Amino acid sequence: MTNQAERYLEADILIVGGGSAGCMAAHRALELNPDLKVVIFEKGDIKYSGSIARGMDALNIVAIPNISSPEEYLEAASRGANGILDQPASYEMACRSFELLKKLENWGVYFPLDKKGNYCTLQLHYVGEFLTAMEEPDLKVIISRRAIDKGTEVINRVMGLRLLLDDGRTAGVAGIDVRSGEVIVCRSKAVIISSGGAGRFSLPNSGHLYGTFDFPGNTGDGYAMAYRAGIELTGMEHCWRSVVIKDVNIPLLGITMPRGGRMLDIYDQVIMEKEFHNSLSIIEKAVSEGRDPVRIKLAHLTPETIDEIEHILFSTERPVQQRFFAGRHIDFRKDDIELWPTDSQICGGHGLAGIRINQRTETNIPGLFAAGDAASVPKQHLTGAFVFGEIAAEQAVAFVSQNSDVRLDEKQVEALVEERNRRHSANGRDIEVRDLEFKVRRFINDYVISPKNAYKLKKWLAWAERFQEELGNQTVIRNGHELSKLYEVENIIRCACLSASASLERKESRWGQAHRRTDYPETDNENWRCHVVVRRSTDMEKVQAMKRPLIDLAGQEVTT
Repeated sequence: MTNQAERYLEADILIVGGGSAGCMAAHRALELNPDLKVVIFEKGDIKYSGSIARGMDALNIVAIPNISSPEEYLEAASRGANGILDQPASYEMACRSFELLKKLENWGVYFPLDKKGNYCTLQLHYVGEFLTAMEEPDLKVIISRRAIDKGTEVINRVMGLRLLLDDGRTAGVAGIDVRSGEVIVCRSKAVIISSGGAGRFSLPNSGHLYGTFDFPGNTGDGYAMAYRAGIELTGMEHCWRSVVIKDVNIPLLGITMPRGGRMLDIYDQVIMEKEFHNSLSIIEKAVSEGRDPVRIKLAHLTPETIDEIEHILFSTERPVQQRFFAGRHIDFRKDDIELWPTDSQICGGHGLAGIRINQRTETNIPGLFAAGDAASVPKQHLTGAFVFGEIAAEQAVAFVSQNSDVRLDEKQVEALVEERNRRHSANGRDIEVRDLEFKVRRFINDYVISPKNAYKLKKWLAWAERFQEELGNQTVIRNGHELSKLYEVENIIRCACLSASASLERKESRWGQAHRRTDYPETDNENWRCHVVVRRSTDMEKVQAMKRPLIDLAGQEVTT
């Protein structure tokens, strides 16, 4: 193989990840300056990629005038994050949320109205009605088409691997074609990382590698790329775990509970009704007391409400559910739906983790911005992906206009190409990449996610060294597809190490099962109401973990 990349591209702005945030960023950049060259590296096919993949039933965060306010949302977000958030970013998202809704509506996205002509809202958070119903089975097609029609160049099936730097400033990204293994380089003046979180992280109880709650292509690629470049990440100790439909790992609570659903334990006691925000702690209590599996009952609801729930589930929220329930002979009008804890993930959408940004999506490297699940805005959901995708584009456009061209350091590209060539081998190797991934993720279940303690977390870090050696020297790679899977497994290992390092640093328990340390079982606001930031040291494999203060609404640091 050659020592150079097989393909070179030029761009003003390169976006890594063509999901919700990436599509919105591309559209907004070209809306502001149609003369820019905007390129997207998309790991899958942009038409159906990302966490929403196809359709969506709601925007979870919209501050609609006269119904809710950004200030009220800030209270809800702070309680949901147990106090660990920078207020300016969450506030900015809420301030721009209604404008975002109107923009999507103008694009043809359907938001149903009630009989009084108001948007249909429900309470999802601790306070306020911010969840706004949406019925759009083709949302991803709509937003991707908008980006492409503006002139975005989309390079499908390319996985971003290395952030390229020029004297401390971003200079582009090198990635690989996930089918051929070819190295593709894009030199760009600004980069937006929007490649999702670490959705394929721990192993689901089904044992199916791709049976995840999140988009299975999300393997923390952006986190790993940021770490290698020296970018700070925060919240990596927050391993978010959902309770979803057993055996299919599909969400249900946010659609059924606000509409009157009841959650029962094995004694048919109602343990939750018409609420959602505190569901994990309620379920955790039932599990700890042996009252699981819990179930959702809908039979008491009106036929119209059940029809509404089925319409949402079977048309926008993963239509495969219709076949799943039919195959199980489950009828919502008479049968309960069994729930089960699923795999853990690390992300900014449902969790708190990600690349550390401010309210302008800036990182600690000039010219690099982050948005969506890759960014560390707590529980931002789809609204945050859209809003911060736009903000990242606005900042990137301004950065490009104010800064000169960048130089491409061919040595950085050659290092990746040499690594690619070295790994693309089957000679003397005997571990299949799928087997390595299965073992890595099973060990993440054993040692990284809650319940945590120092022994288990350190044990993972020791195992990670062995996995890295097996990955580099013993894993069989016969083609470009297997090579891309190898890089995915490497990123999963990296994210688990970042999570373990952050978890060791945060010597308390917080966020329920998202970070429960049996050796530090209490929440300690006096010492740990702060960020835990991780970044690389001079040694790539040595993670630095440290405290960083929270930021209040005035932009001032908050000391614990």
